[in-house]
Amino acid sequence: MENKDVKRVDIGGQAVLEGVMMKSPEYIALAVRRPDGSVVLKRDPYEAPSKKHKWMGWPLIRGMVNMVLMLSMGMKTLDDSAKMGGVAEEEPTKFELWLAKKLGKGVDKVVMGVAIVLALILSMGLFVFIPNTIIKLFPATGSNGMLLLKNLVTGVVRTVILLGYLYLCGRIPDMNRTFRYHGAEHKTVYCHEAGLELTPANARQFTTLHPRCGTSFMLITFILSIVFYSIFDVLVLSLTGFDLGAHYFLRVLTRLLLLPLVAGISYEVLKLLAHKENKCTVVLRKPGMMLQKLSTAEPDDGMLEVAIVAMKAALGDMPEGPKTEEGYIIAVPAPEKKED
Repeated sequence: MENKDVKRVDIGGQAVLEGVMMKSPEYIALAVRRPDGSVVLKRDPYEAPSKKHKWMGWPLIRGMVNMVLMLSMGMKTLDDSAKMGGVAEEEPTKFELWLAKKLGKGVDKVVMGVAIVLALILSMGLFVFIPNTIIKLFPATGSNGMLLLKNLVTGVVRTVILLGYLYLCGRIPDMNRTFRYHGAEHKTVYCHEAGLELTPANARQFTTLHPRCGTSFMLITFILSIVFYSIFDVLVLSLTGFDLGAHYFLRVLTRLLLLPLVAGISYEVLKLLAHKENKCTVVLRKPGMMLQKLSTAEPDDGMLEVAIVAMKAALGDMPEGPKTEEGYIIAVPAPEKKED
């Protein structure tokens, strides 16, 4: 049955271990299934940065802002989901305690900051430092053709690393379950976009592949970076005679400095491809959709139920019910244990 009254807005999301986060223009809702079978829910108000600062909503700029926001929000969501799921928290290290004391910050904030820094280092290592080592195998000749070849090869290496990373993650049982929750997130978003009542039966019919997925965004960024960095390198060579392709550290530095701009362009391309329906956009977004076969998997009805709880809360439908000791709403109670 189609729900004619539902408000149509773009909903973003994130899958976590045994849970799903949904973000609407007004709320961020996180639902997690606990080991006892219950589903607990928390919701926080959300205000887009562009509402406070209009320039943050400008084309290109909004993509850069979104990249930083998603990294910070993603780490916080992972931390919140671990707490909600009843995962035992690790004791902060002596370094983290010392850092918290020196900075005058809470240990939680310091731990989160350390986690973000480590995630950035890992990402840069996998997708910037390692792929660019390939230039050492090429002759240091300052020609446009050689620059284009270096950028093409580094782009291919970067993409192969991404494919291998996603494939290996999918072989880890916990990550495979997270990928299934990722599929539940996409199916639920499709169900909402179709104006259907949010039920597992309605959501089940949709694909796990969605054009606004972060996996597609990564692939678009990787492909556009080949073009963008090639143009930049050729311009530098033409205007100054300096061959960036022959200097590893300068090459890496320019890639890091220009990454926000590439991300901003990629964000605009992603939105364009996702919101336009024609033969051209369908073809262009196909590679990103196919890549999602590695980052999503078919969910069961229990996973869809969790995603629907988060979706409804993000849209403003907050359930009433008992709360846990930590203050989380018990959106779905634990099933009653059968007596022997």
